[in-house]
Amino acid sequence: MQSNSIGGKTIEQALAELSDMTKGAVVTQEAEYHARMVKAQAYMLEHNIAAIYLNAGTNLSYFTGMRWYASERMVGAILPAQGAVVYIAPFFEIDSLNDYMVIPGEIRGWQEHESPYALFCQIIGELNVPPQAKVGIDESTAFFMVDGIGQQQADIRLINASEVTAHCRMHKSSAEIALIQRAMDMTISVHKAAASILKEGISTKEVEAFISQAHKKVGAANGSYFCIVLFGKATSFPHGVKEPQILQKNDLVLIDTGCQLHGYISDITRTYIFGTASEKQIRIWNSEKRAQQAAFAAASIGTPCGDVDAAARASLEQDGLGPDYTLPGLPHRTGHGIGMDIHEWPYLVKNNPLPLAKGMCFSNEPMIVVTGEFGVRLEDHFYMTDTGPAWFSLPSKSIYEPFA
Repeated sequence: MQSNSIGGKTIEQALAELSDMTKGAVVTQEAEYHARMVKAQAYMLEHNIAAIYLNAGTNLSYFTGMRWYASERMVGAILPAQGAVVYIAPFFEIDSLNDYMVIPGEIRGWQEHESPYALFCQIIGELNVPPQAKVGIDESTAFFMVDGIGQQQADIRLINASEVTAHCRMHKSSAEIALIQRAMDMTISVHKAAASILKEGISTKEVEAFISQAHKKVGAANGSYFCIVLFGKATSFPHGVKEPQILQKNDLVLIDTGCQLHGYISDITRTYIFGTASEKQIRIWNSEKRAQQAAFAAASIGTPCGDVDAAARASLEQDGLGPDYTLPGLPHRTGHGIGMDIHEWPYLVKNNPLPLAKGMCFSNEPMIVVTGEFGVRLEDHFYMTDTGPAWFSLPSKSIYEPFA
């Protein structure tokens, strides 16, 4: 009963059928970065937050367009509730930062023997931040930096800036959704190509290498952003095992992969049979599909995120799985947000009261683990519209037909 989409092609044939899919994908425009900062500043004014620090990494890139890596040296930006953004960096990096700059702003530099935390506090003072005012620190900032700031100045209240950053990032614009959609389209094409090269004796390492090549062929410059390939019993380990596996007839195959396009990430998982499935494998696979559909059906504007997780678990319980995190059943949350980070706000997790709103994007992956035997994870993402959820990628048809 094996599908025609599984196996039958060589690596060379499968790669030859792929082509660049990035044409027309629009990079984030300067106007959008300005709009993001305006939104953040409005929230800060409303909630009495005097400024936030954006550390090198995702938040710095999201709000200012500057792509820089986090390290032991402080590189970032201070966004006040009112006024222009101010960058902070080592003096020797200033020319490079000017080259990467999208949103214009002053760069304040510190020499290697000087304290960047003292400079940070000096800038905060120049912004006329009053004593005991709240200053948000990027949630990804290393503790030693937060500690360094705290030791320099005790008359400001350091808080977690995720109150601001999450508020902005969890509601995607139409431009962001378009980039995620394109990245998902690229990865589903790669998934189909990967299924087509499967044969007895192929290793998980060979498939992973092919998937990275295939992602490059469809236009992801760096190949796969991540890749998990599991065969047989190893599919019962949600995020993989140490040793590679060799594909055998009648093995379950689990492939979880994604790529990055203009800063936005895809993430899709397929589980299907290579050969003939057992009755138990079919039954568990069908339970997984029902749980995924139950979560999708529960996702409506205003519904708490936790209720989507509850819907998936209720479906599994009806099939005799669980309850809660009990195995066989679902060992983790139903879903995570996605955007410039592969896991970001909001989360479809038990008791999360946050209401679903337009622009939110989620994975829907209520994985079933049968300990010591196998696992089934069907992962597709959806985004919230004014009228409810819409799929980024269409769910699998059956254990034999992994693609819609």
